[in-house]
Amino acid sequence: MARECGTGEWGHLPVMPAQVVAALSLRPHGRYLDGTLGLGGHARLVLDAEPTARLLGLDRDEEALSRARERLRDCGDRFTAWHGPFSRFEDAMDEVGWEFLDGALVDLGVSSMQLDVPERGFSFLRDGPLDMRMDPTSGAAPASALVNKASFERLRQIIGELGEEPMAGRIAKAIVAAREEAEIETTARLAVIVESAYPAKWRRTARNHPATRTFQALRLAVNDELGELERFLNRIPERLAPGGRVAVISFHSLEDRMVKRFFRDEAKGCVCPPRQPLCTCGIAPRLRLVTKKPLIPDEDEMMRNPRSRSAKLRVAERLAPETFDG
Repeated sequence: MARECGTGEWGHLPVMPAQVVAALSLRPHGRYLDGTLGLGGHARLVLDAEPTARLLGLDRDEEALSRARERLRDCGDRFTAWHGPFSRFEDAMDEVGWEFLDGALVDLGVSSMQLDVPERGFSFLRDGPLDMRMDPTSGAAPASALVNKASFERLRQIIGELGEEPMAGRIAKAIVAAREEAEIETTARLAVIVESAYPAKWRRTARNHPATRTFQALRLAVNDELGELERFLNRIPERLAPGGRVAVISFHSLEDRMVKRFFRDEAKGCVCPPRQPLCTCGIAPRLRLVTKKPLIPDEDEMMRNPRSRSAKLRVAERLAPETFDG
């Protein structure tokens, strides 16, 4: 008989808990991947909902991984933790000897733990070193290096494209001017620089802090988050068992659009020109759309957990290829 995990109090609220468990359509003795383990909130839900399931949890933040191991230690060998980005899920699967998955989840974006620790440098609300690396041990350059070394054009591109910031040019210009006086090393100083670049009228009427989009853009760039997502999406269909599901929670419009397009294209299959009467490409669909429109948190959850407000959950299911027939 499988050992049931305890619950415990961890002060952590996983986003859209009921929807995630339902979306994965858990199977007895199933093998599941949580590519963004964090503090283990979603992993706990999966392991408690299906007492015979096994779960492989990845995270590139060693602090989060350590806390998740502690939280889930009572699950025994049903839970395995692996240090690394979710784009390397195949390496983790190969290490534990798994060929296929019955379900995979990635919860994109920055965790509450990372936002709440000033030393990590993710939030302009708490002064700290301008870091933003999800894995400080990776050797990647911190956000301060990007802010102080990148050209005006590169900064404008990052802030404009990744942050979808209409004031990208003004902000990049302000950053370049400020760093000529002294290097920008803290989140508080960068936030002031960005805010000062905004027109006074915009500052008065803005719904969010003027630095919100700039900090988001820098974080995405520092951690190559869109690249991580692209690499994961391209590989995950081939590692899902027939009927296995992939669920992606995104908080950023660029990420959501990437997931939407990938799922749509994989459900369509054929890439022949629309006016071509017969398919000649031979590309068969690999996925079935489970959610044609993204699921979002209900009002109660958004009240309990304001950080869930921008969450969108999309789900797709692996179709059975010919190699699985019979």
